[in-house]
Order: sequence, then C-alpha cells, then structure tokens
Amino acid sequence: MISIDIEKKLKAYKGVDVLRVKKDFATGSITRITGPSGVGKTTLLKMIAGLITPDAGRIVVDGITWFDASQKINLSPQQRMPGFVFQDYALFPNMTVQQHLEYATKNTAWINRLLTIGKLETFTDHKPEYLSGGQQQRLAILRALAIKPKLLLMDEPFSALDVKMKGDLIADLQVLFKEIGATALIVSHNPQELDRVSGDELEVG
Repeated sequence: MISIDIEKKLKAYKGVDVLRVKKDFATGSITRITGPSGVGKTTLLKMIAGLITPDAGRIVVDGITWFDASQKINLSPQQRMPGFVFQDYALFPNMTVQQHLEYATKNTAWINRLLTIGKLETFTDHKPEYLSGGQQQRLAILRALAIKPKLLLMDEPFSALDVKMKGDLIADLQVLFKEIGATALIVSHNPQELDRVSGDELEVG
C-alpha cells in the first residue's frame, strides 16, 4: 500500500496554487494520473520520488515512511529507489542502449527480455542521438524497469509511440508489472491510450 497525503505550493499565472493530493494506492495497482496542463502532475511524481520536497504531509510506502514533514523525515531518491520515466527521457548521451540497462542491472537474461519487449535488440550499440524519439522513449521505460522497482513513476511514457507500438508495449508492460509486483503511477495527457489497462484514476487539479 502506498499512502500519500501531501501539499505543495505551485507558481501559477495568477499567483500561487496549492497542489493537494490525498490517496491510497494498492500494491500492484496501475493508476492513471490525469488533469489539465500545469496543475502539478509531474510535480506529484517528483515529490513521490524525492526529487521535490512537499510543503506538508506524509508519504508512506509499504509501511516505510518516505516523507513526513512533521517528523522531519525525507528519504533521498537513492533510498526510495523508484523507477522513473522522465518526460524528456533523461538518457545519458554517451551510453549505448546496452550500457543504459547494464548501468541499472547485471542480470543479462532480464536485460535481453527488456530489449525484446522494447524492440531494441538490434540497437544495443546505438547511443541516444542515433535513436528515434520513440526508440529513446522505449529505452527510458526499459531503464526504469531494469531495477525491477516496486514503484514505477511514468511521466507521459507513450507520447512518442505510434498506435500499434503503444498497444503492444502496454500489453507487455502489464505482464511485467504483475510479475515484479510493481505499483505504477502513469501521467498521461491522453487517458484513452490506457483504456485497456485495468486500474484506477487520479485527477489532479
């Protein structure tokens, strides 16, 4: 179980808005996070990951307190260890596809399986600049999964993929999520792309 009860002031066009989120997420669930642009969906993911500090509240994951403003508890991202798919991919320019995954895990069988799912098995020696946008996005997803995270935070992870690739990948990812017991929070500007995913929805803003 992941329990979130946090708030954060956000700079807005007309001053300051306050992002407030209070929700429990069942272990192994998939939740679509929706809402208008600029309401704090990405900020929410970054607060859960420990990249941004909430102004108040608590984050508790599987009984471990990751953040508690009143108790001054704030675990580092390295201590939390979620898988994170950034909207801009955040790939290492000097690393090949293979090196990105080997940086996260030494499990060769798992790496090969991820490469097959992402249809990148013939691009293992390519650096990001020689990959298309869709290939870069798939690599970002595979890298996040390489550590077999118990919590996966995904920010617009399918925006650069065509309809067939997106459908195939989502189907494969659901199998992987279940296998490794991952809880997934997925920000999407197009919630319809996840219609085939059985899960919950959180509207922000």
